[in-house]
Amino acid sequence: MSTISSSKESSFWDLWKSKKDQDAGDYLVKKYMPLVHYHVQRIATGLPKSVKREELKSLALVGLFDAIEKFDPTRDLKFDTYASFRIRGSIIDGLRKEDWLPRSLREKSKRIEAAMERLEQSLMRNATLEELAEELSMPEEEIAAITHEVFFSNVLSIDDMPKDQDDSTQQAFALKDESSISPEQELLKSEEIQHLIDQIEKLNDNEKLVISLFYKEELTLTEIGQVLGLTTSRISQIHSKAIFKLRKELTAMI
Repeated sequence: MSTISSSKESSFWDLWKSKKDQDAGDYLVKKYMPLVHYHVQRIATGLPKSVKREELKSLALVGLFDAIEKFDPTRDLKFDTYASFRIRGSIIDGLRKEDWLPRSLREKSKRIEAAMERLEQSLMRNATLEELAEELSMPEEEIAAITHEVFFSNVLSIDDMPKDQDDSTQQAFALKDESSISPEQELLKSEEIQHLIDQIEKLNDNEKLVISLFYKEELTLTEIGQVLGLTTSRISQIHSKAIFKLRKELTAMI
């Protein structure tokens, strides 16, 4: 049965690549639509509610269409792998181009940053989430959630091109071979990764486990809750607190 299915898909790929047959294209889109849903679900988990899943789905579909257009069936590469890379990249690129954090959230983030600086100057050490909540008269969960969302936003922006470059510099940037990494970039990247690893090691056992299962094993918060015997809400709290701690350290490094 699988051989027949594989042969059928191969014939559709032939029709699409040779004639751009519309029925063949529709078949491939429908067959790999589950990849779109999977990556939308994965990425949506870490985003604020203001980001609609339909928007993510539209971005993901652009990635799927691009993958179908550019995939070479004769190469020794699974389309699932290739398409997943394109779909995820399309979503992330789309998010980078939009300031999807509400203004109210950014204002609260600035308040949190200011309070964090005040406390750290007066206490002469890093402020805890509990101390920050008391200083701002805000629930710990809200501070952790805001910090998580802004952290994600900053991560998306890490690779963005500086906005203060002149046109000639931007043109040079556009012509740069992105597959080539300079020794300086490689060193900085290695140092940043090592610093992140060091900070993750400082988390408590539950936080390290949740971070590992979420980002490395790619389990959802609900699945992690099932593994650890905790509610999804509790896993979300652990995840947010871990991100809060990591963001403080990484921001200090920058």
